[in-house]
Amino acid sequence: MSDREPGTEPEDAEPKPSITQPKPPVVEPPSPDVAPVGAESGVPGRHRGGFERWPTAPVGVLPEELTVEGPSEDQPLVLWAPPEPRAPYRGLAAWSLGFAIAALVLSMFIGWAFPVGLAAIIAAIVALRRPLEPRGVAVWAIVLGAISVVYSAGWLMWAGTQVDLFV
Repeated sequence: MSDREPGTEPEDAEPKPSITQPKPPVVEPPSPDVAPVGAESGVPGRHRGGFERWPTAPVGVLPEELTVEGPSEDQPLVLWAPPEPRAPYRGLAAWSLGFAIAALVLSMFIGWAFPVGLAAIIAAIVALRRPLEPRGVAVWAIVLGAISVVYSAGWLMWAGTQVDLFV
């Protein structure tokens, strides 16, 4: 222990810094170029003057020398015209051929593929009645679809003989 009294510090000890209160911040007055805010500008959305045109107002797009005037004698004013007819859809024959090929491949393995073959035949017949469809593709779809139906019928007949349905 030491022989000094409590509360006293040794002479060679560093002095403690004194704790002072921080100074409050200094608020400067506004500069003369800042206008004070009035009570009327505190409400959001209130019109404060200035731009008054509605955002949907018509805006001049064409210069004055290019403005379009009324109908001339060469071209009458058309207020309503029917829409242009759509071009006929081509591709039904190709779809029917795709269905026929899929039905033929499926009918070689399962007997329940005959609805796909029937769909191919019906689509090919409809494609034959359309003037823009390629006839050769539609005829091939009918032939392959018919072969797939025959194969499916053969599978179903064989399956029926295996379970003695046709005795």
